Amino acid sequence: MSEPVLLYGVSSQGVATLTLNRPDKRNALNGALVEALAEALERAAADDRVRVVALRGAGRDFCSGADLAELEKIAAMGPEESLADARRLGAVLLAMRSLPKAVVAVVRGRALAGGCGLATACDIVLAEEGAELGYPEVHLGFVPAMVMALLRRKVGEGRAFELVVRGQRVTAREAEGVGLVTRVLPAEGFDAAAADYLEDLARRPPSAVALTKGLLYELDDLGVEAGVERAAHVNVQARLTEACREGVRRFLERSGPPPADDGA
Repeated sequence: MSEPVLLYGVSSQGVATLTLNRPDKRNALNGALVEALAEALERAAADDRVRVVALRGAGRDFCSGADLAELEKIAAMGPEESLADARRLGAVLLAMRSLPKAVVAVVRGRALAGGCGLATACDIVLAEEGAELGYPEVHLGFVPAMVMALLRRKVGEGRAFELVVRGQRVTAREAEGVGLVTRVLPAEGFDAAAADYLEDLARRPPSAVALTKGLLYELDDLGVEAGVERAAHVNVQARLTEACREGVRRFLERSGPPPADDGA
């Protein structure tokens, strides 16, 4: 019986780990893996145990991008089939962004082309010191088209253009410097450090995380005045959650009553 192309597990701390499981292909994205990712994200969204979703690759690399052998076959079928295939991956990127839970890429080895796109679509990227990231599609006459809608928001237009038009790999430190990577962790003890980060993140109130993530990305389409108005409504939503009320109660209990005014 063949191994599943995606492994799914939930820890007792509420971290759902989605592992791209094609290590012999450097976890290249084929139709089956993209479909499995879509199903796993939907599953994680519906599971109340899950507070954080971690995306990682089996073996030495995170993901090398699209499976070029399959891509060539699809391209030969004509533009309609190519468009349908592209939209399937696009739907996964949007699902990661709209999931009301933090999605974290745990990157070791290489994250290239569509693999770098997957990482870019995550809310947070943790990268091992020796990791490499990049969009080398230009060297094949291809364009990392869909991910550019996300990439330009993370790193700015100028950096995004340079990354995709030169197609060079960058180190984890370089990627951190331009905003493509959130945090670089040492190679020694990487898995333990990443697990600590994920478990700490999972301790945040789910309602606060969901409202924060939703507002952050919703602001992309709003001007300043509309954004502040929308934020006011989210503020009210947050105040009415039990998590916020309990948090305020705990703070006040720790702080104690205000000092008495002696009239001096």
